[in-house]
Amino acid sequence: MVEKSDHPYALQMVNIEKYFGLVCALKNINLQVGRNEIVGLIGDNGAGKSTMVKILTGVHQPTRGELYVAGRKVDLKRYNVKTAHEYGIETVYQDKSLGEKQVLWRNFFIGRQITRRFGFIDVKKEKEIANEIMLNTIGFRGKGITVDSKVNKLSGGERQGVAIGRAMHFEAELIVLDEPTVALSLKEVRKVLNFVHKIKEAGKACIYISHNLQDVYEISDRFVVLDRGEIVASIEKKDTSLQDLDDFLLTYAHGLKDKRES
Repeated sequence: MVEKSDHPYALQMVNIEKYFGLVCALKNINLQVGRNEIVGLIGDNGAGKSTMVKILTGVHQPTRGELYVAGRKVDLKRYNVKTAHEYGIETVYQDKSLGEKQVLWRNFFIGRQITRRFGFIDVKKEKEIANEIMLNTIGFRGKGITVDSKVNKLSGGERQGVAIGRAMHFEAELIVLDEPTVALSLKEVRKVLNFVHKIKEAGKACIYISHNLQDVYEISDRFVVLDRGEIVASIEKKDTSLQDLDDFLLTYAHGLKDKRES
């Protein structure tokens, strides 16, 4: 595990660019995410959000630029999914975040088991911690749900709650939520948003990605707009309303883009 620090920023991306051959997927990305800040990342399909997430999580290496986590410069040549976890970058995707046929307590510790002497898994300890996370970290109150329940018995919102709780437990510097409410009912979306509020209450940093602008507005402290691989705006929540943000995105999409292309 990489040593923790008290740096004011959980994440800094400095002049990050990513090329796939001659195609530029990300250009001159400069992004800071403060501790206890939730940043809503907004952009159309193809804007570069997925590429940015893959760089943060160690799936892709940037072509150039620098990445800092809690003030520590990341060696991008050696940065991968495993080291991303060591730096405290946790990601919750829209699906496939959990093992469907596994019980909950096992899902909390996949790949990070607590072991006793001789390498045996400490089942009792893992169950105790899983129960603590469910009840106190994310306030999980699913009726009839215990740490021994299988994931396939949970609703979509409850599954995302478990994934978020797992990310919070492992002392994440930054939690990336990539479309966590896709294909969920309104009731289930509300469950997920309530779990996301727990991230803020715990003083964690978060990047929240969603096509649902209303959800992004509720959750976020600041909005970063990504268009064709570039950050085109950074707007504080206190400086805009949901309607104004929506109007800006529409105006930008239909007006500013055309001016840039002319």
